[in-house]
Amino acid sequence: MAVALDSNILIDVLGPSTMHTPHAVEALNTALTRGALIICPIVAAETSLYFTTADEAEHTLKRMQVRLSPFGWRDLHLAGRIFLEYRKLAPKPRHRVVADFLVAAHAFYHADELITRDRGFYRNYFPKLKITHVGPPNLTP
Repeated sequence: MAVALDSNILIDVLGPSTMHTPHAVEALNTALTRGALIICPIVAAETSLYFTTADEAEHTLKRMQVRLSPFGWRDLHLAGRIFLEYRKLAPKPRHRVVADFLVAAHAFYHADELITRDRGFYRNYFPKLKITHVGPPNLTP
């Protein structure tokens, strides 16, 4: 079993401590008991600002037992199709970039769940993807 991580979860751990940090740490520790922790290249890029070098990023994430998992053609195709659907159907599409769709499509094909702080986007557009929402109890949907 693999557990995919969204950028916001790693940022909560790598960045300055916030009200979300203890929940992210707990979620990561719990997820490690369920399987391998993976991230897609988008998450790696979005968290790269917390490291001075690529070697530091790789070393730190390996110590955290987080593995970089590459995209496959299915992930990329699914992300593009759902992004197009979103742009066509949303009455007022937000200026979301395709990155959010790539993170979810990667998790859909490479993991059994996605851990995130997102409160609805992934559930709306990827209803078959198991989502674990992380955050303070009063913010849980």
